Amino acid sequence: MTAERVRVPPIKCQGIKTKLVHWIKHNLPESLNGTYYEPFLGSGVVAFNVRPLKALLSDSNPHIVAFYDEIKRGCITPALVSEFLNREGRRLSQSGADYYYEVRDRFNAERAPLDFLFLSRCCFNGLIRFNRDRLYNVPFGHKPERFSRSYITKICNQVKWVSQLIRQNGSWTITCTDFREALSGAGPADFIYCDPPYVGRHVDYFDSWSEADEMDLNAILRGSGARFILSTWYENRFRRNKWVDDIWSDFRMVSREHFYHVGPKEANRNSMTEALIINYEQAEQPGQRHAAALQEAQVTLDKPIST
Repeated sequence: MTAERVRVPPIKCQGIKTKLVHWIKHNLPESLNGTYYEPFLGSGVVAFNVRPLKALLSDSNPHIVAFYDEIKRGCITPALVSEFLNREGRRLSQSGADYYYEVRDRFNAERAPLDFLFLSRCCFNGLIRFNRDRLYNVPFGHKPERFSRSYITKICNQVKWVSQLIRQNGSWTITCTDFREALSGAGPADFIYCDPPYVGRHVDYFDSWSEADEMDLNAILRGSGARFILSTWYENRFRRNKWVDDIWSDFRMVSREHFYHVGPKEANRNSMTEALIINYEQAEQPGQRHAAALQEAQVTLDKPIST
């Protein structure tokens, strides 16, 4: 069985589900006839690989939404990205951290989507983080030669793919909104995929997630009548996620171990048991899970386009 390639979007962020996409897709309902809702879009890697016919995609971070909206409107193209990153990459190579912080200041003043792309690709550890004043505050990633020709080509290829995908799916809506509003129209005919921040693990402006948020999401998903998958963590070598046991335990759970690169030191890079909370049953074909496991291991990129 030939594995379908996981396509990687141009925005890079922490917690991206690239290596879990096959596993998530394997647990989707057999059909997605209603509207597909994803209220925590992030990089978009899950939605863009699921490719639903009708979708309402949203995020509370306006910079993610603005970037994809600029692609949808044709204001950001592979050619424009190539020109921009080649120019900015040369300046970064010449001046290093000084130029990174110049771009960061420029972005915080002007909010340009291409500056957002630049910062997400050369900041420390691929973080997207804002303070309470809504200012991007991630430090430099210490790689002044980051934007090699091959790296720029890869990003342009990703922009081209997302551009084609968004244009081909005219029934997709991408909005900047709170998850409560985003899910207000979901009903029994629809499907919801949620990948919210973890309680207590994100404290920046756009990704802060409280116990009240977790409780609200639980109530909304239960009340919608829609089929849903919630991505979360179950346990690591230090502790277990109490919310899985406290408020999600009456739903079906599937889990697997996943390794996160969350810090520069090897001691901070640990495995975690990922969990999918699912509110429906789905029949499996014999051998289907084994085939999906093989697919999950084969994450590749498209052949680069020329830039």
